[in-house]
Amino acid sequence: MKQTILVVEDDKMIRELVSIYLNKAGYDVVEAVDGETAKDVFLTYHPCLIILDLMLPKLSGEEFCKWVREQERNEVSIIMLSAKVRTEDKINGLKIGADDYLTKPFDPDELVAHVEAVLRRTGQFCQKVVCDGLCIKPRKGEVLLYDKQINLTKHEFNLLFHFMENPNVVLSREDLINQLYPYADKTVLDRTIDAHIKKLREKIEDNTASPKRICTVRGMGYKFVH
Repeated sequence: MKQTILVVEDDKMIRELVSIYLNKAGYDVVEAVDGETAKDVFLTYHPCLIILDLMLPKLSGEEFCKWVREQERNEVSIIMLSAKVRTEDKINGLKIGADDYLTKPFDPDELVAHVEAVLRRTGQFCQKVVCDGLCIKPRKGEVLLYDKQINLTKHEFNLLFHFMENPNVVLSREDLINQLYPYADKTVLDRTIDAHIKKLREKIEDNTASPKRICTVRGMGYKFVH
């Protein structure tokens, strides 16, 4: 799965330049033009790394960095990219939570190299699948919905992970039974799967009467909509 990088930069030309180079390097990129917008984008996409300008409107880069770290998100890497070139600015950036600090003007290829280096050190902590604010971390056994932790049973967790790894694919009840109970007697009833789906929907859907994430495909099974 591709790693997602959030670029927080109010200068459109710089933001687009950074995004182009990161896309070419194989990353998914999401953008924000100010610190407040960056919060919403962060909670929706759960990026693995943030490239962060410091002189931002509405909420400074330093304040946004502190906010990210307050979310207990130490697995998220932060590279500060700033026109602030004083040594004390760099030291302060690293003290409040940055993993790296680059100054403007910068070489885009050098920035990508720094991104790759940081993710080599920290990428193992960022194994996740994300869809519209719903984030599952298979190695940690965690599920977050817009940064709120969701408690799932073992079967609910495995079911959701299977769905999210196969977005927009219709999965039959037989497929799901084989996924959850690979060594069990196949007399496991379809309604067992239906019960798991019902409980899962109660935890991740806004409206269980009209689910938007896990949809029923009549006569075929279920589909996770991405």
